[in-house]
Amino acid sequence: MNNELHSVEHVDPNTTVLHYLRNDLNRCGTKEGCASGDCGACTVVVGELEKGSVKYKSINACITFLPSLHGKQLITVEDLKQDDQLHPAQQTMVDCHGSQCGFCTPGFVMSLYALNKNHPSPTKDTAMEALSGNLCRCTGYRPIVDAALNMGNYPCDQNTDTIATELLQTINRQDSTFLSNQSSQYFAPTSADELAQLLIDYPDARLLAGGTDLALEVTQFHRDLSTIIYVGNVSELKTIRETDSSLIIGSAVTYNECVHRLEKEYPELGEMIERLGSLQIRNQGTIGGNIGNASPIGDMPPVLIALDATMTLRRGHNTRTIKVADYFHDYKVTDLKANEFIQSIEIPKAKPGYQLKIYKISKRIDDDISAVLAAFYLHVEGPQVKSFTAAFGGMAAIPKRARHCEAALMGHPWTESSIESAMQALMLDFKPLSDVRASAEYRMDVAKNLLMKSFLEINQSKEQENTATRVTGYA
Repeated sequence: MNNELHSVEHVDPNTTVLHYLRNDLNRCGTKEGCASGDCGACTVVVGELEKGSVKYKSINACITFLPSLHGKQLITVEDLKQDDQLHPAQQTMVDCHGSQCGFCTPGFVMSLYALNKNHPSPTKDTAMEALSGNLCRCTGYRPIVDAALNMGNYPCDQNTDTIATELLQTINRQDSTFLSNQSSQYFAPTSADELAQLLIDYPDARLLAGGTDLALEVTQFHRDLSTIIYVGNVSELKTIRETDSSLIIGSAVTYNECVHRLEKEYPELGEMIERLGSLQIRNQGTIGGNIGNASPIGDMPPVLIALDATMTLRRGHNTRTIKVADYFHDYKVTDLKANEFIQSIEIPKAKPGYQLKIYKISKRIDDDISAVLAAFYLHVEGPQVKSFTAAFGGMAAIPKRARHCEAALMGHPWTESSIESAMQALMLDFKPLSDVRASAEYRMDVAKNLLMKSFLEINQSKEQENTATRVTGYA
């Protein structure tokens, strides 16, 4: 806790960091707004030891289980003020008049604290990213953005980093962690072998990675998880490996840990991940969790399906590899067998001449769930479509390929007429449902329009390239 070692025993593993701070420690600066990781009022900062120094990130305390903080540093708004001196993250809010009713202010301050740690002189883009997961119900964003941009006018607070590094080095995170009370138990293995054995011993256990969805069963549905196995300390699941033809990402790698590598290969994927959730969510959420959750509106599965990605599943000492497309059977029904877990995801590298187009449709640009997500991976050679894969989220009970749509384009001319035929073929692929995010009719119209949008964008890009070639005299 800040710069002091803190031990917790005999706590319910279902306890969230927010609940513990407010109810057990009487640290009420951290607010509860939504209990679902949407509003940012509960934002705290966590420091983790990486390669000899502390790396800081903002997280949502309301959907973070307390035991997952083992071996980490927790910083709350109460820790920032030193004697009578406000921290720059607090002082800039005062100077720029960034606080109105004040309820959301501690969360904004903690997001600014993390911004200050990672970007002492923030740009507009880094500031907006840092604040994207914090909502102000008074709609006072302009002075808050001003406060973020003003951070560079204060000295960067690094004086406590040495103390934190020394303290974190004294905590042994190499050993597995076990915690229990009368009704629940929590395991945190450190190796894939240990994880595999725990799943055999406890087949009904719930796997916890970032917890951005699993925690909602506790906070929203008021259920108790009897056995939790945390995978965030399993070294094999936290790696990113590269071969000549693919990227292999461990299932416990967070979005922010892999986004820079993914966007180098697929810039469109990097842009989509920036909209997948707030910075707090991307600091905790994992690709493996997004697949394993098997939501029909998960953002990563349609893209992985379009790219023909595969995944390695493990049970005991045995592994098998399947396509991500084959993992989903029906709503929340997957190919995962008893005692099995997702070990890694293998994403093929970009192919020369191929283009990836991704479109996310949601009510808000940032930090919102998709109504429809479309992913197209295609290769057009001359006038003909040589390869075309289309996958959608939000159009069926599972993320799914649009086989009829693909057939309507494969081998056909890359023309508006062919696109219109493929648009109509989508009606054979999907019969979407109506819900709170969109009607069935809206979803179908959007899916068709996104296909046409990709056609228009690709053609426009080709025209611009041809114009540039003629202008420079290389035609």
